Amino acid sequence: MQEKQNNIGLVWFRNDLRVEDNTVLNQAIKNHKHVIAVYCFDPRHFEMDKFGFKKTEQFRAKFLIETIHDLKKNLKALNIDLLVYIEKPEIAIKAIIETFNINSVYLQKEWTTEESSVFQNVKSALSHTILFKGYFDQFLFHPKDIDMSFSEIPKVFTNFRKHIEKQSKVRFSVENNEIKNNISSENNTQIPTLKDLGFEDFEAHPNTAFPFKGGETNAIERLQHYFFETKKLGFYKKTRNGLIGKDYSSKFSPWLANGSISARTIYWQVKQFEKEHYKNQSTYWLIFELIWRDYFKYISLKHGSNIFKIGGILQKDYEWKNDKNVIQKWINGETKSAFVNANMIELKKTGWMSNRGRQNVASYFAKDLKLDWRIGAAYFESMLIDYDVHSNYGNWLYVSGVGNDPRDRKFNVNLQTERYDSSGKFQNLWLQETLF
Repeated sequence: MQEKQNNIGLVWFRNDLRVEDNTVLNQAIKNHKHVIAVYCFDPRHFEMDKFGFKKTEQFRAKFLIETIHDLKKNLKALNIDLLVYIEKPEIAIKAIIETFNINSVYLQKEWTTEESSVFQNVKSALSHTILFKGYFDQFLFHPKDIDMSFSEIPKVFTNFRKHIEKQSKVRFSVENNEIKNNISSENNTQIPTLKDLGFEDFEAHPNTAFPFKGGETNAIERLQHYFFETKKLGFYKKTRNGLIGKDYSSKFSPWLANGSISARTIYWQVKQFEKEHYKNQSTYWLIFELIWRDYFKYISLKHGSNIFKIGGILQKDYEWKNDKNVIQKWINGETKSAFVNANMIELKKTGWMSNRGRQNVASYFAKDLKLDWRIGAAYFESMLIDYDVHSNYGNWLYVSGVGNDPRDRKFNVNLQTERYDSSGKFQNLWLQETLF
């Protein structure tokens, strides 16, 4: 067993906001007698982007605040203090390191443009003697276990799935113990309120399909409910294209997006369900969706900043429009399609939209209205509770014909409406809403 050093390890939380199955936290505890944790509400995340949307709107902001309250409580049970700042990480982390004479920073590796830029800012602000220990901890199948380099990631999802199902295994979850020799710090930091971040407080809409709160505790409760209490997992494949209510799909995505629960935890709980109850197409399909999530992460590792460029990873030279009036009508649910409108109103009122809805409204935006798909992706980034950079941009590339779909399909919104909302129940639920 590795002997613990006398110095202090700093855990910099980003999108790994959990205690259970957290490799970053595990390594810090293993290597140090003393551990401090930090989370920064980066002001840049609440500024306007180049398309005129706030990068993080009220729905995800509230979910994040709830998550950090839960993380602080769960870390306290391990005798670890969480320092929380509304500050750029390069400023907050520098101050912590100087105050506590820290020489090691533990963090989850991120690779997309903005996250990489912030990491470089933090490194540049600090002495070269500071050690940064980064870990890939957001995957179901770890990069070291997939038996291929990032450049070899297949163009088509099916080929990727077949390869990793054959060649790779999911790692076991890691457990973290209470740290005995921790330091007592004067923690005067406060978790911000919505008002501190520039929002008014609000209540969740009564018709939201995502009536849940943020945090690891709520993620685990949801898993227990969906898997073991109601056994809804056993019907997932049949119901996952639903539109109304909280149980048509697992709803894990918001917790997965900020790392309140790991994909590995979900995987091993599916295996536990199969052991205790039964194995069927639905139990497999939930894992199948986690593999899609991995795929989009690997695609972004392979293609880098091209996932944000108008030509996408295919570098296609399509002609895209940028009509502010048409874009606003799409946002407000005032298009020619009632089904698209209902989904857009749901998003505006709740910060949530079903997977079926997302595919249709994105396809309509890019293929019917022929609008610059990056604007639609930026709006989703702003509004969605479960925004995840890799899945969001991967899906938008896909439906816009500049990503991983060799067929370059277009959704027939009328046929989709007939198939998934033939009674009009979903449309009626949201079209009666008055938008302000």
